Amino acid sequence: MSRTYALAFLTVPDLQPVEAIRIAAETGYDSVGLRLLPAAATGEEPYPILTDPTVLAEARAALADTGMRVGDVEIVRLKPETRAGDFIPFLECAATLGASNILVAGDDPEPARLSQTFGAFALLASRYGLTADLEFMPWTGVRDAATALAVVEGAGQPNGGVLVDALHWHRTGGRIDDLALIPPGRIHYVQLCDAPADFDPSDEGLIAIARGGRLMPGDGGIDLAAFVHALPDDVPVSVEVASAALTRRLTPRERATQALATAKAVIAGAYME
Repeated sequence: MSRTYALAFLTVPDLQPVEAIRIAAETGYDSVGLRLLPAAATGEEPYPILTDPTVLAEARAALADTGMRVGDVEIVRLKPETRAGDFIPFLECAATLGASNILVAGDDPEPARLSQTFGAFALLASRYGLTADLEFMPWTGVRDAATALAVVEGAGQPNGGVLVDALHWHRTGGRIDDLALIPPGRIHYVQLCDAPADFDPSDEGLIAIARGGRLMPGDGGIDLAAFVHALPDDVPVSVEVASAALTRRLTPRERATQALATAKAVIAGAYME
């Protein structure tokens, strides 16, 4: 079984791209995730790697020096008024970095329109050699795996995928059947973390854990063994441990090291059961 691991942006959000690339390489990851556009729906500016040619050049140099590659780039938010062409600068930057996947969020409550927008974006992304991976998050217009799959299948683009995050899977019921419905070819990578089994189901509570209250794999109450078994054996894993507490307590290198070690331990343990 061949599996690769990526250091997700939210595990080390306090690092600049060059630092994240170098730490990912030094701690044993196969790839690194970078954020180009903000996660918030409104009010934030693009990250400097998208707008400052110097930052982009430095990141490319670090990738060349380390042999590291970019896995996913974040985050494309599809709204009712979105036009695919709005993201051409983003796609050009992602392609320049040699990225593989794009994390996409669906912020449109109308499924048919969202599917059409996603299809147009995925078609454009394919011209840059990128997949478009729609992540279901229970506070967005794409609340669960079934909704995400319907949008992606409705769009009909070969590079369209469903991004499965262990946290969101758990918060939307943690059902194996939900994962089994997704064709393996639609899963280009997954996100792995842990979290407390009990949770506040309000949008505010869900967002608080997702953006700053996650745990290292194996430290919480998510059935990660079942999650791992339900997915393709060779799917790339992005280890996404967004944690304000860990960011205060551990250095970025320590977080990266622990995230990779615990992810590998959880996956190895799942296959021993």
